[in-house]
Amino acid sequence: MNKPSYLKLYDEGKLDERIERALGLMEKCRLCPRSCGVNRLADERGYCKTGRKARIASYNAHFGEEAPLVGSSGSGTIFFSSCNLLCSFCQNYEISHLAEGVEVEPEQLAAIMLRLQRKGCHNINFVTPTHVVPQILEGLKLAAGKGLNIPLVYNTGGYDSVETLKILDGIVDIYMPDFKFWDETWSERFCETPDYRERTEEALREMHRQVGDLATDEGEIALRGLLVRHLVMPNDVANTEEVMNFLAKEISPNTYVNIMDQYRPCYRGKDDALINRSITQSEFHNALDFAKKAGLERLDNRVRLPRYFL
Repeated sequence: MNKPSYLKLYDEGKLDERIERALGLMEKCRLCPRSCGVNRLADERGYCKTGRKARIASYNAHFGEEAPLVGSSGSGTIFFSSCNLLCSFCQNYEISHLAEGVEVEPEQLAAIMLRLQRKGCHNINFVTPTHVVPQILEGLKLAAGKGLNIPLVYNTGGYDSVETLKILDGIVDIYMPDFKFWDETWSERFCETPDYRERTEEALREMHRQVGDLATDEGEIALRGLLVRHLVMPNDVANTEEVMNFLAKEISPNTYVNIMDQYRPCYRGKDDALINRSITQSEFHNALDFAKKAGLERLDNRVRLPRYFL
């Protein structure tokens, strides 16, 4: 059995130093590129509306994730409340915008990780972790001491700080960022992040530097590496062709990519004339063609049914 990378740091007693570095970023918070500057150690709250403690909305063995994560026993997903992006069309806006969930102590987070491992999950999948990296590390230290030994997945919207990602070097096994937008016009309109592309490019380069291309075991279960998600959106506001070209040319032509077809108008997206519909079959097929033309061949192979399209 391959040993997850964080266990080496735990065995060497080096997780404490990473925790301290991460907590230091919370004092005048700059965990993410928004750099709100609030003192979250004193429970002040910035854009993500999260103070000193992490808030969890739910956790379960999830079978709707990418094929290399799910396997036969599911991905052990932990859904954190709130978000540092707050997309206007978010399909989970009750969790991200409305912050549904409960605050947890490190001991509780560790217990959840261990419970998911006992269920047989192939990995621990932290969903929307960017704003709670210190709290995750505090829980991880306790869980590792009690026998946690499966890979960690960092499942993020892509708007991450390289400074924070460097703290996770040797801890995260699998990075799974979104690459949502290429054009700042749309990232500003939908997420209030005119620098989304720049920050996401930097983040993906750092993630790939740390873990490389996605590697799997003999059962095609992910062990380590980068997996990128891209949501196809109406009227090509996601600029799919440019994103695919970047991944192939600037990251790796062997990048594992999930081109997602499930966009539907939610939350404020229902009131935005540009994105208030589902995508068409031709829009999705065009996205797949862009990936193939860019030279990307490792595309997630889950079956997509025609009824999802207009």
